[in-house]
Amino acid sequence: MRDLAFVAFLFAFIGVGFRKPFLFVLCYCYIDIVAPQRLSYFLINSIPISLIVFILAILGWLVADDKRDTRWSGRQTLMLLLLLYCGITTLQADFPVEALVKWDWVWKALVWAIFLPLTLRTKLRIEALALIMLLSAAAIAIAGGIKTAAGGGGYGSLQLLLNENYGLYEGSTMSTVAISIIPLILWLRRHGTVFPPDWRVSLFAFALCFACMLIPVGTQARTGLICLGVFAILSLRAVKHRFLYMAGAALLVAAAIPFLPQSYTTRMETLEDYRVDQSASTRVAVWAWTWNYAKEHPFGGGFEAYRQNRLRVETIGGADAADAADTAVHDERARAYHSAYFEMLGEQGYPGLALWLLLHVAGILQMERLRRRYLKTRRAEEQWIAPLATALQHGHIIYLVGALFVGIAFQPFIYMMVALEIGLSTYCRRRERQAGWRTMAPRFAESAA
Repeated sequence: MRDLAFVAFLFAFIGVGFRKPFLFVLCYCYIDIVAPQRLSYFLINSIPISLIVFILAILGWLVADDKRDTRWSGRQTLMLLLLLYCGITTLQADFPVEALVKWDWVWKALVWAIFLPLTLRTKLRIEALALIMLLSAAAIAIAGGIKTAAGGGGYGSLQLLLNENYGLYEGSTMSTVAISIIPLILWLRRHGTVFPPDWRVSLFAFALCFACMLIPVGTQARTGLICLGVFAILSLRAVKHRFLYMAGAALLVAAAIPFLPQSYTTRMETLEDYRVDQSASTRVAVWAWTWNYAKEHPFGGGFEAYRQNRLRVETIGGADAADAADTAVHDERARAYHSAYFEMLGEQGYPGLALWLLLHVAGILQMERLRRRYLKTRRAEEQWIAPLATALQHGHIIYLVGALFVGIAFQPFIYMMVALEIGLSTYCRRRERQAGWRTMAPRFAESAA
């Protein structure tokens, strides 16, 4: 029955796309995030549905889309350079076979992020992309939130629709993404036009935010707790009564603590000292190994280079020690980076890490520029721009903080968010040029003359 629902929905989505080719773009985003072909038992799991819709989306844009308003951005050039560089390191990878497996999905994520801004010509398209991204992630967040509220969950045991660590179905990845999309959910609640704001939209938005906040509890991912703290701090920029907000947040946390499972609070306590937890200690050891590896291989070892690490990890206390002061020694090998920054450093070296950092830092600065430019605009048709720039910026910052502890340097969902930022920026730049909007500096120069 579930397969029939997936097939009916996908065929309807694709069928409408032949009338409105932009819907192919949205359909591919849905497939890339939710992966319905992996959720299916037999009807579509053997069909390359992702590749088919990918091709339809690009052909639809080439054949039917209006390209007069198409703009190219510097960040698309950065992603193109990153794509080419990753291709070169893949050809010279330390583990050629394993590297090709990762390259198979990384190049698609980058090509899609480069292509996606070319289709975002209007406000409606920008909003539609944001909406489909949120609703696709919501399918996973709601399922995880319900299971957590019902008493399920646990580190590595919360099943998010799919019982494998694929894409957003991996606990720490979903915890990061779930918190990073909350600002975007709140933006759609106030400024959405596909679903005009009313009490039903507000109810769904708040319920979805709550489900997203439950994901770090259900997955017991320490990264999610850190991201939630970053979100609370960033929210201070948008609230009017900050002291009231901080008091309410403190009361909410105090009220929630008694209801948290003991396993969750025990795991969060390991944030105080990574040496008491084998997982955290191993991560630090991998980071040290990667740093030394990059000194000898400044251009990286290609995808999956971590497979060659050999580590000796010491933990304080624990089941293997006689008392809390003793240490236990663990031998580890082929342990993943568990950090997007060290993932880039180990696999792509210093040039790849520099390109990756420049791409993300430029996005945050770009959104800050748009936020300040449109923050006090009086035009009704521009009231949505500054809040969207702020929401994307906050989500991006939360991702970069979460990426400190999760290997999600090439997570496709984040690159869709990057494409959304680029689309918003090019849309605003195009409107400013059409309206003859110049910066304030030339205006002051003219008045002084």
